[in-house]
Amino acid sequence: MNQRLFFVILLTCCLPSFALAALPEASPQSVGMVGDLAGKIDSEISAALDAKQMPGCVVVVARNGKVVYQKAHGNRRVEPAVEPMTVDTLFDMASLTKPVVTATSIMQLVEAGKIDLDATVVTYLPEFRGNDKETITIKQLLLHTSGLTPDNALSDYEEGWPTAYKKICALKLLSKPGERFRYSDVGFILLGEVVARVSKMPLDQYAQQHIFQPLGMKDSGYNPSEQLSQRAVTTTQEDGVWLKGTVHDPRARYCDGVAGHAGLFSTAADMMTYAQAMLDARQEGTGHLLQPKTLKTMNTAYDAAGQTRGLGWDKKSSYSSNRGETMTASAFGHGGFTGTAMWIDPDLELVVLFLSNRVHPHGKGSVNKLAGRIGTIAADACLAGLKTASPSETKLGIDVLSAKQFDILAGKRVGLIANHTSRDKSGTSTAVLMAKSTKVDLVAIFSPEHGFTGDLDQELVDDTVDPLTGIKIQSLYGKTRKPTPDQLKGIDILVFDIQDIGCRFYTYLSTMGQAMEAAAEQGIPFVVLDRPNPLGGDVVEGPLLEGGFRSFVRFHSIPVRHGLTLGELAKLMNAERGWKTDLTVVPMEGWDRSQRLFETGLPWRNTSPNMRSLTQAMLYPGVGLLEMTNLSVGRGTVTPFEIVGAPWIDGPKLANAINAYGVPGVKVIGIDFTPSSSKYKGELCGGVNFIITDWNEFRPLDLTWALAVSLRKLYPVDWNAERLQVLLGNRTIAQMIEDAKTPAEIKHSYQAGLEDFMKRRQSYLLYSSKGSAKK
Repeated sequence: MNQRLFFVILLTCCLPSFALAALPEASPQSVGMVGDLAGKIDSEISAALDAKQMPGCVVVVARNGKVVYQKAHGNRRVEPAVEPMTVDTLFDMASLTKPVVTATSIMQLVEAGKIDLDATVVTYLPEFRGNDKETITIKQLLLHTSGLTPDNALSDYEEGWPTAYKKICALKLLSKPGERFRYSDVGFILLGEVVARVSKMPLDQYAQQHIFQPLGMKDSGYNPSEQLSQRAVTTTQEDGVWLKGTVHDPRARYCDGVAGHAGLFSTAADMMTYAQAMLDARQEGTGHLLQPKTLKTMNTAYDAAGQTRGLGWDKKSSYSSNRGETMTASAFGHGGFTGTAMWIDPDLELVVLFLSNRVHPHGKGSVNKLAGRIGTIAADACLAGLKTASPSETKLGIDVLSAKQFDILAGKRVGLIANHTSRDKSGTSTAVLMAKSTKVDLVAIFSPEHGFTGDLDQELVDDTVDPLTGIKIQSLYGKTRKPTPDQLKGIDILVFDIQDIGCRFYTYLSTMGQAMEAAAEQGIPFVVLDRPNPLGGDVVEGPLLEGGFRSFVRFHSIPVRHGLTLGELAKLMNAERGWKTDLTVVPMEGWDRSQRLFETGLPWRNTSPNMRSLTQAMLYPGVGLLEMTNLSVGRGTVTPFEIVGAPWIDGPKLANAINAYGVPGVKVIGIDFTPSSSKYKGELCGGVNFIITDWNEFRPLDLTWALAVSLRKLYPVDWNAERLQVLLGNRTIAQMIEDAKTPAEIKHSYQAGLEDFMKRRQSYLLYSSKGSAKK
């Protein structure tokens, strides 16, 4: 074993792991793919094997984070002896090294602020200067428009990397930088050196530490071990020796097997893990391979002197014959000389991986068009499914339970915690559905804040009667907020069915928690009929509740925007609070946690008197957090939570201050308004109006910090933030606002807490995301 490899293995053993779970398997039909996917792929591969286009291959197709096709075909070697192909075969990935290792490493360093894409190469490699190469940028190397030769002479590498590097630095340009697209191994060899120089570690060590090990890609890397090489494909014969676990590319071999253009070895499972990580990176989160903005920069369609390329990836160029013809414009991928190809289509939630050793045994195989046909088959199956799919596949928990004829409630006296949002997809009240069912004996109804009709905006809500069922409605926002033993007498099972909005201080989750605790104390089973988190379940924001702040509006230590459904939250709280409630969650069907409400086909129903739209619900975790201070948040206007103001605020001045922080996905404009009720009733207020311009980019807590810091700087006397803790419940953040720390500093301060929460919530998640398996 060489010293470089020994160091990598030693380093890997010492690093923490954030490995992704293996992708689950599913039928194509279950993820919306139509047609005989397996049959068509098998037929294409069989014909290619018969034509001796390759000795064998492994093909994997995944959609929505689930593997729908995975099979090994043919052999991984035919000379000097036959060895069958297996799904765990190790492949020489050849030029897939370029995007997977080198470009990904570059983009991570860009994200870290250590590399500027528009900086010149000589900024990082001063010795590269000369022969008019001073203006070549990092981006031009990634796009293959640097003007460098595709390959310099092989003899330049025979004495090893130091000498090869000197000869690369002495190269002359074939064209002016940016003038022509010329696919260049030399450009990526240079990028590999940039990674090493900036990160202060060799490229293979950087990739091991920052890509493979964090993702759990245990079989991936340069210079595979002797043991791992036993299941590697055989490529060609060099000096009478068949290459098996030794890189096929001769320039990479002369560089001790490590280069920016070739040298990566990997398996189908590991490559699918990487592909999934790229899809996961569309959503913000801790431990992701890249952040969304970085990913978008990497995979934007760039005009590379007439070719459409991404940064390190192919999009649609003269080299993309291995791309599925019907893949969408969002697709990105790459191929490798040894017979490898991977394409990822975010719009179709599709990954197509084709791995072969077409260079074995005589270097005459050809598989690019085959890989492209397989990609077309997979994309066609997705597109056909989209054409026949129902507009909305989301079924609420009440729909699922009703379809099963309320089986878990049969023969029991049922208590229902509900309000006006408690309806099935067609709009029928849950209480009415239960009352009409011969299987259900509905004996009691309980209501949360705002009452059963959801239109009461008052401190206490009285008991009433449901006019449709004639059943008494007992208020859990009156004399008591927790069901009493007397109220629970005669109830065999308690059911909760209310639409939440995904914010910590929205009190429906508190009502659920109090009722769960009461049910446990009385030995009564508790059922949650789940509903979507209308803000989506992937994004988590804001500080956690600190100890000592627990109250009805600060019920549990979760982030302000928690990204959970109430069913998932019930599971988490039951475990963490030790209630030991006999809990059953009836999950939705067809909901994806990446979906916001407008992507489900379900209607918006005002969840409370001042929560009148999904826009207001999205703004609420941010704007609502400041409501207990001396600000109007628009109550008493037609746009609550879309505006903020006070008589002492200069609207345009405040808007300019907030906009200066460049909060993504939102624009702020100065306004005047006069509330007709609530705070500052009848008084003219100066203020600001928030306009969401990009739902994918917008983060309400980012807006909050920009708003709060702007208020503190502009109005240090007028803005009284003493009551901020009523909803915030975090001393650290309150003090940072008081000290007018920057929004970036405030956000950074609670990231460790968010990481801990993401780990805490993992085992309680009921739904996966289109771009990922369960997070």
